[in-house]
Amino acid sequence: MSKQKARATNTQLTGLFKPESVKDVAESLNITGLSDAIASALASDVEYRIHQVVEEAGRFMRHARRTTITTSDIDQALRVLNIEPLYGHFPHNPPTFRRAPPFPQAPSAGTVYFVEDEEIEFDRVIREEKITMPKGAHWTAHWLAVEGVQPLIPENPSAIPRDTDGEPSMIKQEPSAPRPGGLFPPTPPASDRPSPIQGAKKQQQQQLVKQVLSRELQLYYTRLTSSLLPPSTDETKRTAALASLRADAGLQALLPYLVRWVGEGVVNALKGGIQTDNDGRVLGVLLDVIGAILDNPTLFVEPYLHQLLPPILSTLLHSTLPTPHATYLRSTSSQILSHLLRQHSTTYPSLSPRIMKSILLGLISPGKSKGTREGAIRGLMGIGKEAIRKGLVESGGAKVVGSECTYGEQSSTVESVLAALKVLHPPSTNPVPCYPDSDQLIISQLHETLGDFFAEKIMLDRDWAVGILTGLSETS
Repeated sequence: MSKQKARATNTQLTGLFKPESVKDVAESLNITGLSDAIASALASDVEYRIHQVVEEAGRFMRHARRTTITTSDIDQALRVLNIEPLYGHFPHNPPTFRRAPPFPQAPSAGTVYFVEDEEIEFDRVIREEKITMPKGAHWTAHWLAVEGVQPLIPENPSAIPRDTDGEPSMIKQEPSAPRPGGLFPPTPPASDRPSPIQGAKKQQQQQLVKQVLSRELQLYYTRLTSSLLPPSTDETKRTAALASLRADAGLQALLPYLVRWVGEGVVNALKGGIQTDNDGRVLGVLLDVIGAILDNPTLFVEPYLHQLLPPILSTLLHSTLPTPHATYLRSTSSQILSHLLRQHSTTYPSLSPRIMKSILLGLISPGKSKGTREGAIRGLMGIGKEAIRKGLVESGGAKVVGSECTYGEQSSTVESVLAALKVLHPPSTNPVPCYPDSDQLIISQLHETLGDFFAEKIMLDRDWAVGILTGLSETS
C-alpha cells in the first residue's frame, strides 16, 4: 500500500513545469520546431533542478532557524550546487510583486504576477549627499627601523613623549605691550642668555640625542672607549674590547658614534706640528678600531664609508708621523684600505679610482715630504698590482721618489718602492745583472721609466727588470 501511495504522489508532482513554457522560451531564443517529446524531457529536467535548489535552500533556512526561504538561501544553494547565483535580488530589499489583470484573449492563462519597477527622480538623486564608503581592512608594509633608528611615521609609535601640558616654557608667548606705569618695554633676551623657548628647544634636541641609545649601549660605549685609549695601559682590556667590537652583534645603533669618535681622535692626534709617542699609540688603537668595525659581519658599514676613509688616508699620507710608529701606522692603514676595497669596491665601482687619485696626488705632486710619498706607495700596494703599475711606472712615481734620494740611501721610502716593485713582479732567486753591451735597450727603458736611482738597483736582476718592463709594454 505504501508503494502505491508513493507512486501516486510522484504522478501528482510531475508536470508542474509545462512543456508549453519550454516552447515559449525556445521561441524567444529563435528555436522553432521543438518537438513535444523534447519539450517534455526538458520540462522534467528543469522541474528536477528546481526541486534540488529548493531542497538545498530549505536546509539553509532550517540552519538559520527560519520558516521562510529568502533570496540569500537560494543564492547559497546555487553556490553549493556550483551554479552561478542570481544577481540583483537581496534579502534586505525584497522585490514587490503586483498582480496583473486577467487577459480577455486568454482566460485560461491563469494569474500573472510581475515586479513593479521603481521610478527614480534624477533631480532627487543629484541633490542627495554622496556617502563615501570607508576602506576595508587591508595590509600595508612600513619600515619599523632603518639602521637601528625608528623612523617617525604614523605607523610607528612616537619615540619622544609629547608631554607639553606641564611645561609652561613650551607655550608660545606673544610680545607684550609696555605697561602703563612703566617707562620702558620689557628687556629682550640677550644673545648669551637664551629665551625660555630656545632653552626648551635645546633641551629637546639634547633629549633627541640621548634617547637614540639605550642605557646599556651608553655604558658599553663608555667602557669601550675608556679601555681602548692609551691612558688605559691594560693590554688585556684593550684586546677584549677589540674582540667584542669585532664579533658582537647589536652594535648598529652605536656605529655612528664610534665612527665619529675615531674621526675626532685621528684629527686630535694629527693636528699638532710634531706628534709624540703617545699620539702614535693613539693612532694605532684607532686604526685597530676601524679594522674591527670592518671585520664585524653584523654591522652595515656602507653608509659610513665616507667618514671612515678620511682617518685612514690622513694617517697614511701624513708627513710627520712619530718615527717609532711611522712604518707600522702606514702599513696598517694600507692593510685596512685593502680590506675596505675588497669588501665594497664591487658595490661602489668608483671607490677605487677616487682613492687612487688622492694617493697619486701625494706621490707625484711636488713639494711633498718623504713620509707622504712613502704612505702613498704603501696605499698603492693596498689597492693592488694595477695601482702600483700606474702609480710607480706609468705615472713616474718611482722617478719622482728617486730624484729626491741620495746615492746609496737605504731609507724606508726606498724600501717601500722596492717592496711595491716586488709585488708588481717578484725578483728571481738567482739574479743575473744586465750587461751594457747586450742589454742596452732594457737599461735605457729602466732609466726612462724608473729614473736613475731605482734603475741602478733593478739592473742587478735582469729577469726582474724584464718582468717590470714587459708588464708595462702589455698595458700600453
